Amino acid sequence: MKKDTKRKTKDEVLEVVANLEVKFVRLWFTDILGQLKSFAITPRELECAFDEGMGFDGSSIQGFARIDESDMLAKPDPSTFQIVPWRSKESTVARMFCDVLKPDGSPYEGDPRYILKKNLEKLKREGFTFYIGPELEYFYFKQNNKPEVLDQGGYFDLTTLDAGSDLRRDTILTLEAMGIEVEYSHHEVAPSQHEIDLRYKDALTMADQVMTYRIVVKEIAQQYGCYATFMPKPIFGVNGSGMHVHQSLFKGDKNAFFDSKDEYYLSEFCKGYIAGLLRHSPEITAITNQWVNSYKRLVAGYEAPVYISWARRNRSTLVRVPMYKPGKEKATRIEFRSPDPACNPYLAFSVMLAAGLDGAKNKYELPKPIEKDVYGMSEEEKAKEGIESLPGSLIEAIALSEQSELVREALGDHVFKNFITSKKVEWDRYRINVSEWELQKYLGVL
Repeated sequence: MKKDTKRKTKDEVLEVVANLEVKFVRLWFTDILGQLKSFAITPRELECAFDEGMGFDGSSIQGFARIDESDMLAKPDPSTFQIVPWRSKESTVARMFCDVLKPDGSPYEGDPRYILKKNLEKLKREGFTFYIGPELEYFYFKQNNKPEVLDQGGYFDLTTLDAGSDLRRDTILTLEAMGIEVEYSHHEVAPSQHEIDLRYKDALTMADQVMTYRIVVKEIAQQYGCYATFMPKPIFGVNGSGMHVHQSLFKGDKNAFFDSKDEYYLSEFCKGYIAGLLRHSPEITAITNQWVNSYKRLVAGYEAPVYISWARRNRSTLVRVPMYKPGKEKATRIEFRSPDPACNPYLAFSVMLAAGLDGAKNKYELPKPIEKDVYGMSEEEKAKEGIESLPGSLIEAIALSEQSELVREALGDHVFKNFITSKKVEWDRYRINVSEWELQKYLGVL
């Protein structure tokens, strides 16, 4: 499949749709929890969609409008136009991401894509561009209602132990055909766990690509008769799935994180950015790790970064700074390791940026790096080093986010209030559920 990386205009999209005889165009957008929503239009409606947007009922979308103010418009972004490679050529289908608008044409404050765009616009006024390179992990299972693995492979295992190599290959080919550049892929640590890493892009492009990536991974798995999941911790006793987020800020073509004179090759701006991420990490965790299940992954002992510290070589810390290589100044970046791949990328990128910028602007002091295994440290040692932990459950994380002015400002009142409310409902449903573990533990003895 030929890779299509060109960003298209409205007129170019209309021309491609006509030339390729596209039968349907799917309009994509997300709810506040990062679940992809879509409806299809025929090509004859496309020009109107570009000019005016296509109406839909927002009251049926999680965290959008109340029923008395439910009319919404989905206006496609022509630069995101791509042919959907997994659909048959006899019935060519394309897709575009949309901006969600109110009936008067103004941006809808409940649209996660708008939230990220708004944060990036502020950054742009200061001359910066925010670049993101995520590492998304996931599992392949034989079916969608039971975590039955395809293999017993481990980290970087070869094809003989890696039942997902063909699936990853076809997934990468599909991603590349949609203009999404892949750096590399491999089997991960846990049985049937995999990773495909995307080449860094500006934050909005990358958020769109993360949404596309998750759909492509699932579609290709389905073609092979199995199921792919981004659930953070589907199997007890093995590593969960994370989304380590590499990030940097550039001013023009200059990396704002690099300083050749510093012992770590980090600018003061970057040190403040890291310090901001560390200080605000507890309050943004409900956004970067938004599910009850996320906190089954965020426990010590499974390579999950639960301790608030930073380092260069140490992968047990929350923030890692990849080692500088001479001549690779533009590659200077930081890696925030706690997010999981089931988060809403538009909101997660927004709060990470807000936390880092707060530290950079206010010149937060960066603590010393922790280069020894934090998991192996005693409670006394961690206390002596001033190392604290991320929240241990969704309800703890929600409580911290709810009190955070930084999170509220980054998300806007509408998304902030609806997100918190939704997460409290999720926690209550989880809290009152009687689990299989409880029945096995208590039923026969109490």
